[in-house]
Amino acid sequence: MNILIVEDDKEINALLADFFREKGYEVTSLYDGRKVADHIAENATDLVLLDLMLPYKSGDMVIAEIRKQSMVPVIILSAKDTTQNKIDLLRLGADDYITKPFDMEEVLARAESALRRASFHGGVSQNLEFNGLVLDTANNTVSLEGEELTLTAKEYAILELLMKHPQKVFSKSNLFESIWGDEYLSEDNTLNVHVSNLRNKLKKICPEKDFIDTVWGIGFRLHRES
Repeated sequence: MNILIVEDDKEINALLADFFREKGYEVTSLYDGRKVADHIAENATDLVLLDLMLPYKSGDMVIAEIRKQSMVPVIILSAKDTTQNKIDLLRLGADDYITKPFDMEEVLARAESALRRASFHGGVSQNLEFNGLVLDTANNTVSLEGEELTLTAKEYAILELLMKHPQKVFSKSNLFESIWGDEYLSEDNTLNVHVSNLRNKLKKICPEKDFIDTVWGIGFRLHRES
């Protein structure tokens, strides 16, 4: 597994790199945001650990560039810990957010969870179809009415789970724990943000169609015609 660490603090970058190498990962370190997208385009990258306050190009700009070309999981490492800041980054396409100072074992656990989710999509080829929406599990792509969508790894995973079980109503806790592999806390807005982002991307292509229903007091399911 190849991890890209983008962190301008050389001491923190080295600590993370040494830690993940000791755990058996291949690691590449970058110290500013200028060449991140190019690196991902040219090299196998399974996970990005991304600082926000980078020289030359900020972390939010880097996320936007990554999402134009790749669904690679991106975990933000930042001293900014406001709820709004986290929501903004999730909407941009980040998959997870860890506040500095962080515990190395927590970073490892979140990284492993993200990698498990990403590798889960690489199994047997299967096209899932619903109302003009096509999800290709072999290539990890989603298209709507023939137009390909750019989704984050978490958005893709949510949609895949809903499309694999079109008759099931997923509680928020069930959906969150299936996708994130972590305990769901009722005050955590992460799942709602990802579902909202996913709906918005679908609506941009087909504003007249609904794809995800909210079952009030329970959770979400694939849309059903009334």
